[in-house]
Amino acid sequence: MPAAAVDSQMGVARTVKALRARVDGWRSAGLTVGFVPTMGALHDGHLSLVRRANQYAQRTVASIFVNPAQFAPTEDFSAYPRQESADLEMLQKAGCHLAFVPTAEEMYPEGFQTSVSVGAVSQGLCGASRPHFFGGVATVVAKLLNQVRPDAAV
Repeated sequence: MPAAAVDSQMGVARTVKALRARVDGWRSAGLTVGFVPTMGALHDGHLSLVRRANQYAQRTVASIFVNPAQFAPTEDFSAYPRQESADLEMLQKAGCHLAFVPTAEEMYPEGFQTSVSVGAVSQGLCGASRPHFFGGVATVVAKLLNQVRPDAAV
């Protein structure tokens, strides 16, 4: 893949509009886009995915979004670790070009009704005790892929 000039500073987009503006700018410049979805609380495994995405694309977007749709009412969504500043610093050091950090309201606006149903796969394994999990994950990943429109996702 031909090398492209590297952004000196990683950007942060908090809205789909800002995300698409940045991605559309890259595409207008003929650049390819990679994507790494995360829920934050990053570790070396996540960062290796960012580095891998950079091997497949000239620009990489990583999302940080703790998805309320994959937590059951009995699970403590509010207790999920959030360390945005540290996560953003780690992403930049790993070579990420843009962090997409939307709010739940941005991802699931008032009136939102579309979801992905995964059927029987959600009935076994951990789906038996976490019935919202697989549908919530499938829905948010579909939304993120639709929003970023990457050439490669890892």
